[in-house]
Amino acid sequence: MCVDAQEIASIGSGLLAFVGVFPADGGAEARWLADKTLGLRIFPDKRKPMNRSLVEVGGAVLVVSQFTLAGDLRKGRRPSFTSAAPAEQAARLYGHYAACLKAGGVEVQTGRFGANMQVALINDGPVTFLLER
Repeated sequence: MCVDAQEIASIGSGLLAFVGVFPADGGAEARWLADKTLGLRIFPDKRKPMNRSLVEVGGAVLVVSQFTLAGDLRKGRRPSFTSAAPAEQAARLYGHYAACLKAGGVEVQTGRFGANMQVALINDGPVTFLLER
């Protein structure tokens, strides 16, 4: 991941987590999402294509703030972001989610909250999940 043409974060095998925060979200939601992220059995073993967790495979997480996940596209042709949490709340919960992942024993790299980031991904699958509480 780059900001202003400088690499600021990189991981090997693991997960890219785009994090959107809504006004009703708090610390409990961040902890729940971190626990869910750590425990999802979505990595392969010899028996099944989705049978091992991030912790079991020793994977890492690249956490990227993504307020556009709160975009409402139901009306008109431009997204509305009134459903997104205020920046202060979102930054705090973004950091809390990353800290909870670290406490769970995995490597965590983060983007720069509010920055224009260029994110590169090699999607092995492709497998994409939306986690909501």
